[in-house]
Amino acid sequence: MAAAMELRCWGADWGLPSVHTESLIVLAYTKFSGAKVTVSPVDWTWKTITATIPELLFGDSAVQEPTQILNFLRKQRFNADYELTARQGADTMAYIALLEEKLRPALLHTFWVDAENYSNLTRPWFASRSPFPLNFLVPRRLAGGALSRILLTTGEAPLHRISEVEGKIYSDAKECLNLLSYRLGTANYFFGNSPTSLDAFVFGFLAPLHKASLPSSPLQSHLRQLDNLTSFCDNILSVYFSPPPPIQDTMDANLQKLTQLVNKESNLIEKVLLLSFSLLLHGFMVALGTYRLSCVYGVFSFHARACGH
Repeated sequence: MAAAMELRCWGADWGLPSVHTESLIVLAYTKFSGAKVTVSPVDWTWKTITATIPELLFGDSAVQEPTQILNFLRKQRFNADYELTARQGADTMAYIALLEEKLRPALLHTFWVDAENYSNLTRPWFASRSPFPLNFLVPRRLAGGALSRILLTTGEAPLHRISEVEGKIYSDAKECLNLLSYRLGTANYFFGNSPTSLDAFVFGFLAPLHKASLPSSPLQSHLRQLDNLTSFCDNILSVYFSPPPPIQDTMDANLQKLTQLVNKESNLIEKVLLLSFSLLLHGFMVALGTYRLSCVYGVFSFHARACGH
């Protein structure tokens, strides 16, 4: 029997299965490829600071980073890209590189560097999902890593301060969103009628920006003007991440069906009883009529004999 796969990731919120971009990428791909994984949120555990998230555990193997996890799943025959042509495979790699280069820095800035968003949304969320005293350490560590990554990827000389790269990263991000919107067009997915790894990456990048209640985000406002991209995210959430109906709702529905069945049975019994009573009454009336007719005939016969007829 094959070993079960366990996926460690940040937990759900904002109407998403995870608020974490990398976790969302892997979660979406497992749905698209049919891979059965047990999702283990690291929320409220010490793994919030000790583990590399997301992390896929399979037997003695532990795989980190979305690209490596997706490659591992393909080797296990969970391949959402098997119908892609060579050209589409090359386009997939190009668009993923575009996301990493042009969109990720702006997302990191939006959630982790923008003071208003960090203070009112990002830091409270990650702090509330980390045990004491990690609730003080985890948000600060993640924010520091985000800032370092932005400066590493965009802060080329003579740009050395975050304020000097803000304009460039948001301009690049909006251009990236426009390109994605143009490429998607009116389709549900980027290649054909089934989602692929590119759809998983785009979903992972866009869904938090689409769903988070950000106090301040020009990038979020720009995304919401691109209706096909927001519909893309909503469609994936609806098709692949719709929650099962609540137990109480299911019980209420079953009770309603039972009540309807009982009412139908009661109506049927009433109709049968009414029909039986009608037949009985009809038989009684027929019998009564026959009896009266016999009596009249008997009287008439007696009278005839008495008169000598």
